[in-house]
Amino acid sequence: MAVMTNAPAHFPRIAACGDSALAVEFSDRIDEATSARVVAMADRLAAGAVAGIREVVPTYRSLLVHYDPAVVRGRDLTVQLMDMLECQAETESTARHIIVPVLYGGETGADLDALAELKEMTRSDLIALHASAHYRVYMIGFAPGFAYLGGLPERLHTPRLAVPRQRIEAGAIGIGGQQASINSVPGPSGWRFIARTPLKLFDPSRKEPFLLRAGDRVRFRAIEETEAAHLDAAVARGEPVEEWAAT
Repeated sequence: MAVMTNAPAHFPRIAACGDSALAVEFSDRIDEATSARVVAMADRLAAGAVAGIREVVPTYRSLLVHYDPAVVRGRDLTVQLMDMLECQAETESTARHIIVPVLYGGETGADLDALAELKEMTRSDLIALHASAHYRVYMIGFAPGFAYLGGLPERLHTPRLAVPRQRIEAGAIGIGGQQASINSVPGPSGWRFIARTPLKLFDPSRKEPFLLRAGDRVRFRAIEETEAAHLDAAVARGEPVEEWAAT
């Protein structure tokens, strides 16, 4: 018979996920310090710090490590990862700073005016507050290249819609609870959308298909319809606008 206790969980800890993956859990909290440790270990493993690693997937508070059992055994890998954790620095130095051009309102940002009314703000004040924040990419998931962003100002925290919409376009900028997001591909969503970016977060024809990655710092820059149309046209022509628009 199992005995239930209230003993606190100890972190970091490592759990097996099938026969070829391990989950490295850094904390039971979601915060920047935890995210920094996740990203730092992901970078080290991706750079070849341990033999036999096939892929690493950073999440909010953990890191999924896929490995080749023919190269390294799970038990041995667990020991190596724990050794890395014991000497890991608290900070990371690989974060990129990316500015995303954003057109607020319009068909894609259909919730902007309703959200401003809900928050008892003017449309321009809401835009200014949203664009003033410093966001952090906590993880990429749900869809290819979909970015979950922390750092949304508390005043803009808003529950998701009770009934999801069936299609939200790629590039839509959303708010869901305490998080912000940038859609990467069209699909259903219950988030509230206030803007869009012409940038493509997911493009399989690029050398790096995902525009953003975990640990990136993001700022939104409000643009007018003329600039948005110029960027839209450049994207349609296949020009690598991310190289100069997101700097």
